[in-house]
Amino acid sequence: QVQLVESGGGLVQAGGSLRLSCAASGLTLNSYDMGWFRQAPGKQRELVARITSTGNTGYADSVKGRATISTDNAKNTVYLQMNSLKFDDTAVYYCAARPGWSSNWSLNVYWGQGTQVTVSS
Repeated sequence: QVQLVESGGGLVQAGGSLRLSCAASGLTLNSYDMGWFRQAPGKQRELVARITSTGNTGYADSVKGRATISTDNAKNTVYLQMNSLKFDDTAVYYCAARPGWSSNWSLNVYWGQGTQVTVSS
């Protein structure tokens, strides 16, 4: 059974930093693409950052230069380091995993329960 458990969210002042963690069980990261999504109230869920099973990374324009996604295969954990946080970064952040052969985030995706990030201005 696959489980993704996020942690590290909280309240932070604008300009501050957070590191989100996603501990995965039931899968191995080197076979899955991992992603961090976020959903703000009244908005659609959006992909913030992703890292493929081969280590290629990609970022949404809104966080490019401020976010870094990484993995620790020994711990089977994915991280999202967010710096220079803005009020607009406030959202629930979700960890997601899809098989490395998949080409979209619509099918065969596992989701975590989410962690709240609130940025105060």
